[in-house]
Amino acid sequence: MPASTTHPQINVPTSVLTQLRTTGIEAEIDFYLNKLGLELDFRYEDFYAGIKTGEQIFHLKLVDDPDPSIPFVAAGEHMHLFFILEDADRMAADLEAKGVAIFIPPRNTPWGMREFYIRDVDGHVLAFAQELEG
Repeated sequence: MPASTTHPQINVPTSVLTQLRTTGIEAEIDFYLNKLGLELDFRYEDFYAGIKTGEQIFHLKLVDDPDPSIPFVAAGEHMHLFFILEDADRMAADLEAKGVAIFIPPRNTPWGMREFYIRDVDGHVLAFAQELEG
């Protein structure tokens, strides 16, 4: 029996967001806005910002040292952010036209997605995927 049936939960979270650490917030904001076409949701002084895509938001925080997860994530074919979109091939082509390097080109996965991977300015791994029909 699900836990919510036997123990009703009160005041549970309704959404979640993530925070990426960056050593160059201006360059990262520029990348997400001008290369990926996302929106600046907010800016707090010179060290914090919210980036919006659709109804989802993630945060950027200026730090002194590079994010220690970057080498681990890149080596293991993991990702920091996973974006769902309608046309992976078109997005990949659009990004390449803007000079963004794709390090794993579009490919179909056994779990029914067409995915490709890029890195942002700091090296965070970003996956883009569309759901395949069938």
